Amino acid sequence: MNPMIRSTRLALAALLLTALAGCGDKTSPQTASSRAPSLSTVVVKPETAHREQVWDGVVEAVNEVTLTAQTNARVLELPYDVGDTVAKGDVLVRFTDIEQKSVRRAAQAQIASAQANFRNAEAQYKRIAEVFSKGLVARSDLDQARMQRDAAQAALHAARAQYSEAGQQVDYTVIRAPYAGIITHRYVHVGEAVQAGPPSPQPLIGLESLKDLRVTVQVPQSAVDAIRNHHHAEIMLGDGKRLAASKVIVFPYADPKTHTFNVRLLLDGSHASLYPGMTVKVAFAVGAAQRLLVPVAALWHQGEMTGVYVVQGDSVRLMQVRVGERFGSRVEVVSGLAPNQHVATDPAAAARYLSSERAEPKA
Repeated sequence: MNPMIRSTRLALAALLLTALAGCGDKTSPQTASSRAPSLSTVVVKPETAHREQVWDGVVEAVNEVTLTAQTNARVLELPYDVGDTVAKGDVLVRFTDIEQKSVRRAAQAQIASAQANFRNAEAQYKRIAEVFSKGLVARSDLDQARMQRDAAQAALHAARAQYSEAGQQVDYTVIRAPYAGIITHRYVHVGEAVQAGPPSPQPLIGLESLKDLRVTVQVPQSAVDAIRNHHHAEIMLGDGKRLAASKVIVFPYADPKTHTFNVRLLLDGSHASLYPGMTVKVAFAVGAAQRLLVPVAALWHQGEMTGVYVVQGDSVRLMQVRVGERFGSRVEVVSGLAPNQHVATDPAAAARYLSSERAEPKA
């Protein structure tokens, strides 16, 4: 902005505020004393609040995963790209499955063969056991039939296990999202051959959940004791609001190079304006302080000037204030107000009241 224009605007705003702040003259438009105003007010009193120190933190996803290949195959389909939001169970990677299905069909045929062998061995054992009960065959024949039956049963169990493993390999050809989130990395492309290992599985997709978030802050060792004692922190959002951490965790060791401690803040509830990777300001409680707090809705703004309407007896006047940090629906008044003053909670109503008083004819 042009410096001359800016100075002119500030001068006009200051002149307007000075004119509105006058209260000694009954004819002044900023003060109404002919009758008591019926305005809703709040009494400003010193309140004990946290004394704070602010550091930068980084938003992280509590649930993040890198999905890896669990079977050897070629990438057939990648429905989503980096930055896409997915739901739980959505297909993220689809592989070719010809080899896996062939192995499963072979395992299924092996089960059929093993079942037939087991039925024959079981029937043979029962016949020999019946004959042995009549004393017509030796015990060795019975024992041999029993061993053949048991071997056939074991072969059947092995065939079923092999079929289950083959079916699992088929399932590995479709990679699904374990939870709802956002795609952060895509390590493969359509047509690329992947290996399950060794030496290590090949990464496929990076996924982060946006539901559960946390904030990690590095704080100096001089502040750690106070943070441990108070265990209270708030994330300062861009719109002036704050989000209280549900839990403050101070790591029990410091970085030997920076001599800082990691502090982790867990978040509950709605945090739609936060995303993994963001930097945020975090206010830690390190002591106690007295603050004058007024509702944010009670503030009057004119350009770069801020004020509140103060009601005293039969008079209403506008006073310039300087505000500090915001605490929920209230904001701290650093200067311009004294304790026990009555502040109008609806500045528009107060302005209308003053306008009506200015419009009344003088006695």
